[in-house]
Amino acid sequence: MWDDLWAALALMLVIEGIVPFLSPDAMRRMLAAMLQMDNRSIRVAGLISMLVGVGLLYWVRRGNVVG
Repeated sequence: MWDDLWAALALMLVIEGIVPFLSPDAMRRMLAAMLQMDNRSIRVAGLISMLVGVGLLYWVRRGNVVG
């Protein structure tokens, strides 16, 4: 289980680093746009992201992925 958690953390860091590595200007624009958002909007976006992640993890763990 711990191996899976560390692997997931490592993969998250790789994915999170793609945008700043490929396009730092886009990252700056995205962060500037987030500064203009209210807390509720950011929380809703975070909640949606978590729910999609949990759903995707459930789907993958049930073996429904082709491959």
